[in-house]
Amino acid sequence: MSLLEVLDLQVSFNTSDGVVQAVRGITFNVDSGRTLGIVGESGSGKSVATQTLLRLTPGARVSGTALFEGQDLLKMNADQLRRVRGKQIGMIFQDPLSSLHPLYRVGWQIIEMIRMHEPEMTKAEARKRAVELLGIVGIPQANQRVDDFPHQFSGGMRQRAMIAMALALNPKLIIADEPTTALDATVQAQIIDLLLRLQREFDTSLIMITHDLGVIADIADDVLVMYAGKPVEQTDRRSLYYRPHHPYAKGLLESIPGSTGAKGRLRPIPGQPPSLINVPSGCSFHPRCAYVMDRCITEEPPLRPVGAANDIGVGHDSACWLPEAALGLGSETERLRAKAVGEGRVGAAKQLAARISSDVKGTVAP
Repeated sequence: MSLLEVLDLQVSFNTSDGVVQAVRGITFNVDSGRTLGIVGESGSGKSVATQTLLRLTPGARVSGTALFEGQDLLKMNADQLRRVRGKQIGMIFQDPLSSLHPLYRVGWQIIEMIRMHEPEMTKAEARKRAVELLGIVGIPQANQRVDDFPHQFSGGMRQRAMIAMALALNPKLIIADEPTTALDATVQAQIIDLLLRLQREFDTSLIMITHDLGVIADIADDVLVMYAGKPVEQTDRRSLYYRPHHPYAKGLLESIPGSTGAKGRLRPIPGQPPSLINVPSGCSFHPRCAYVMDRCITEEPPLRPVGAANDIGVGHDSACWLPEAALGLGSETERLRAKAVGEGRVGAAKQLAARISSDVKGTVAP
């Protein structure tokens, strides 16, 4: 049994404009000691899906199961869940400045969390542990900085403090919600190296949420690509980068600036993510897809196997009507896609494809 098994998780919110279908059926597993990367544009449901596991989405309508060591997180009462949060599952939030209380010292906040789960520990012992944790994550002069307030820390140091808090009780799983988004490239690399080192030392499983495929390349074992609240491609890291199948995953890879610099031509994904109140019919990505076929507009593709499992049993699934053999970024694969698209376009898809081509034409690197 995997450490965490999520099956058909669905999350929605009632609003004055209608029902927001934030997560529309997501299934994934996280094994002990492995890292799952969840990627996608803002609004794809990444954060909502993982925060729901710890019941941090008040007012949401939730269905599905989330088994952590065989126990369903979504059915736990408040006391049971309190024993899991922090102790078994740690959380690193995207914005540490808003996650840390501005009126309490950083060390006090770590100490409070430790003693909440381990009341037998004295304040002196908890303080010693807090200083030790701040030192582990690279805070200089930790015995003095433990008494500083959050505003006295830099952005990178606040993120390190959040990581220290998440590691305080040696949890079996850490959920990192875009922990490097607001950091510069140098500090970002330091945080990634820190997470990798701590994962090796503590044998912790990790869910890394990000829109940065560069981060995923450095840290993930398996990758889940989300779009409009649903998974559209799911496989191991190497397969995603070298043999993508879904046009959205392919678009994410091709929109990364390469080594050609400012003279290179980018390949952006046209348009904007759809409203989760009015999700498009058929494949939700079809209004932005260069390979759209008539079938895509009316029929929603299921997540299906498109490639063989790797040597550790991780398969390759994609929610796309393109042929299963259309894997990769090479010219032969592109010809296979073009052939399928040519056979699958009869009416509406031709007009949509022409509009998408017009939107992309002329876009270059700034």
